Amino acid sequence: MTKRLVLVAGNIGAGKTSLTERIGARLGWLTSFESVADNPYLADFYRDMRAWSFHLQVFFLGHRAEQHLALARSPQSAIADRSIYEDAHIFARSLHHLGHLSERDYRAYRRVYDLVVAGLPKPDLLLYLEAPVPVLLERIRRRGRAIESGITAEYLALLESYYHEWLQEFDLCPVLTIRSQDLDFVHKPRHLDIVIRRMQDRLAGQEDVVLPEDP
Repeated sequence: MTKRLVLVAGNIGAGKTSLTERIGARLGWLTSFESVADNPYLADFYRDMRAWSFHLQVFFLGHRAEQHLALARSPQSAIADRSIYEDAHIFARSLHHLGHLSERDYRAYRRVYDLVVAGLPKPDLLLYLEAPVPVLLERIRRRGRAIESGITAEYLALLESYYHEWLQEFDLCPVLTIRSQDLDFVHKPRHLDIVIRRMQDRLAGQEDVVLPEDP
């Protein structure tokens, strides 16, 4: 089989981890996830975002670049939970907009980011998971992570607007949009079947589709 690198993108609570886990298990692909438990800056960041935003973004940049390269260089197909591109176009941008990342630090970060991503192999497909803000908020509430307790509807809406702007310009690879509020990857195997079938169709060069069409 042809080696593939697929990235899963989407707002907080969109279902990225669940989908990544299940596609990896079903297809026997390598999987990669966000660094949370071993992130040395995350706790400090949530205590003082203005002081630690730059450090956190630089850590994520290095972490995701390493992940991306490792998956791209592996002979085995791979799927990753979140992409390095979202770090800059969604999260660093939102930190800058909200005043947590100064103009000087934002420009320095973006300069390094541009240099790093210019040397990365292109992915084969971007899976974009989309869900309404109220659905995201309910999922975040149900999973009960302490670090996510302060997430608001306004913040999620800001991220969503940045995702839409970014995807309008994104041209590194094909994009498959999945409306995850209508799909239950965890409890309904046929929903996972739908996503995998359309993902394989898109990798084979068929036209863009928005899922689900037949959940």
